[in-house]
Amino acid sequence: MPTEANNKTALESPAPNFSLPDVVTGKTVTLSELPPARALLVMFICRHCPYVVHVREEFLRIARDYASKGLSVIAICSNDADQYPEDAPGKLKEMAISHNFPFPLLYDASQQTARAYDAKCTPDFFLYNPQRRLDYRGRLDSSTPGNGHPVTGDEMRAAIDAVLEGARPPADQKSALGCSIKWK
Repeated sequence: MPTEANNKTALESPAPNFSLPDVVTGKTVTLSELPPARALLVMFICRHCPYVVHVREEFLRIARDYASKGLSVIAICSNDADQYPEDAPGKLKEMAISHNFPFPLLYDASQQTARAYDAKCTPDFFLYNPQRRLDYRGRLDSSTPGNGHPVTGDEMRAAIDAVLEGARPPADQKSALGCSIKWK
């Protein structure tokens, strides 16, 4: 049964800080130390969720398409790796390397970062403006496994375009849908 994000985080809320290890490099990535960007996309993903697998190529395409335009992307996995070994750092590293992730994939072992962001499911998307204030919390597009809608990323692309133009994304933001975060 899919989980609908229904995030309670208010638009214009500041991005919560984090300090998490990158599963590929082992280096710690801290929000406050990231270089300024015209937009910041924080995604909560995992390896095993069919909803993430369904849209993975599109969020990778979005990251590549918008990198030169000022979008910075961070992916975080907060799932309990003891109960879901496919989401352990080593397996996440395999996924990031095999799919050539153009952004860091971080592991949130304590799950404190997911709680700070009020992440509910995978995938769950949070888009921030240059001041790192929340401008969009919603889905990539209407496509889900089995519903027949094409994966286009149109809703996320419209939100990113608006933020990069210094505007607010559309007010009609539909909640992300996916597998629940696997809490300890």
